[in-house]
Parts: sequence; structure tokens; C-alpha cells
Amino acid sequence: MNRFKVANSFFFRLYQCTNMMHKTGTRAVQEEGLTTQQWAVMGALSRPGAKGGMGVTELARYLLVSRQNLSGVLKRMEAAGYLQIRAAVQDRRSRIVKITSHGRDLWTNQIRRKIELYYDEVLEGLSGAEITEALRFMQKLLENMKRIDQPEELEEKA
Repeated sequence: MNRFKVANSFFFRLYQCTNMMHKTGTRAVQEEGLTTQQWAVMGALSRPGAKGGMGVTELARYLLVSRQNLSGVLKRMEAAGYLQIRAAVQDRRSRIVKITSHGRDLWTNQIRRKIELYYDEVLEGLSGAEITEALRFMQKLLENMKRIDQPEELEEKA
């Protein structure tokens, strides 16, 4: 098989996996009214390094999404009581997003366990070594995609 055909099959499978992850992952946390995008936000804000919250721009960069796409997700999560969005002390125009005690409790006591069960089911039949190797490949792909994306970022700043 030539490189294009293999690459085309690979990226099509990656596309399919992403779509299925959103569909089945959302199903795993739907009882809490969450989507995979919202679980990614909660996961990012639940990290020890995000105790004080994260700026909206910082959070968008961390999740590799646009501020526009993140905005609607954050508004819905704030309305549900999972997040608090406030003006930054240093720059009142900037917004800081912080997980609420309700959101943290939900994350810690319900959502994380459901995600763990989801991961177990999805990764069934894969060894720890295979998962680690796949992670290594995905990290390399991500680095390459970020490198390709960089010129666009530089144009936006100009």
C-alpha cells in the first residue's frame, strides 16, 4: 500500500474515532448533563495547577479550541453551576474560569468514575504497552499539527 493510501486510511480512522469518542463519551456522562467538551473543561480546571482558575484564552489554548467555540460551552457550564467566570484582578477585561465546589464535587464523586469505566471499556483488549505506544504516536502527530498551525497563529498576531 502506498503512503497516501495508508495515511488516508489512518486519518479517516482517526476522524471516525473522534466522532465515536464524542458520541459514546457523551453517553457515558449524559446523566450529569455533560458532553465530552464539558468533561474536557472540567478535567482541565480540576488539575492541581488550575486551582486558582484559568484565563479563557489560556484554557482555549490548553484545550486547543477557539475562544468562540469555548465561549458557548463555558456559558452553559456556568448556568449549570459547574463553573464561575469572573473578571481578572489584574485586567478587568480578561475573564478567569474556575470550577465551583459543586462542579468539583460532581467531577470527583461521579464523573471521574464514569470516565474511568468508559476508558476501561474503550481500551479493552489493549495492553499498557500498546496504549503507551499509541499515546507516543498521538503526541508526535499533535506536535506536527501544532507546527503546521503556527504560521496561522503568527499571522493573527500581526
